[in-house]
Amino acid sequence: MPDHFSASAPGITGPALSAFAVTPSDSTDLPVPVRAVTIGTAGGVVKYTHARTGALCTTGPLPVGQHSIWARRIWATGTTATGLTGWE
Repeated sequence: MPDHFSASAPGITGPALSAFAVTPSDSTDLPVPVRAVTIGTAGGVVKYTHARTGALCTTGPLPVGQHSIWARRIWATGTTATGLTGWE
């Protein structure tokens, strides 16, 4: 099947290129930065390192659902949300 969009670069507001399960870690960055995180099991707080600035950020309590979080690491310490999926 031809991909009519293969020559186009997706913008930051464009659709995700891939998704993967996220295991929060205090020592390991994600395999690629993500532009959004889905909380699938239980809502809660997400502590993350901002992908561009490197700033350490912590959300307020978030419900189950998808949230715009541009992150290169999701921290285990400080993250209470579970069932995380990262969207590249």
